[in-house]
Amino acid sequence: MQVTLNIPDELAAQIVAGGGDISRAALELLAIEGYRSERLSESEIRRLLGFETRMEVHAFLKEHGAWLHYSLADLEQDRKTAKRMRAMHQPHAPSSERIAG
Repeated sequence: MQVTLNIPDELAAQIVAGGGDISRAALELLAIEGYRSERLSESEIRRLLGFETRMEVHAFLKEHGAWLHYSLADLEQDRKTAKRMRAMHQPHAPSSERIAG
């Protein structure tokens, strides 16, 4: 879909301070707001802006003050994964001697 915006020149200059591309700036602002309002996911932003990796999306969002959506369920899943990985990499000692996670 192609969208046309009419922006006064002086406001467009403010949006792209430093001589950037107004079309790209508008697309990035749309992506940021879409993520903040939970209308766009990380993968959708990656496709929209042409990023190759999630890390590029994360860096982009951080640069623009749009923090990652990270729920308590995400934290719990990460905690379980970390505990499982620790157990896999610890020397094989009796379970009573292992450090509790």
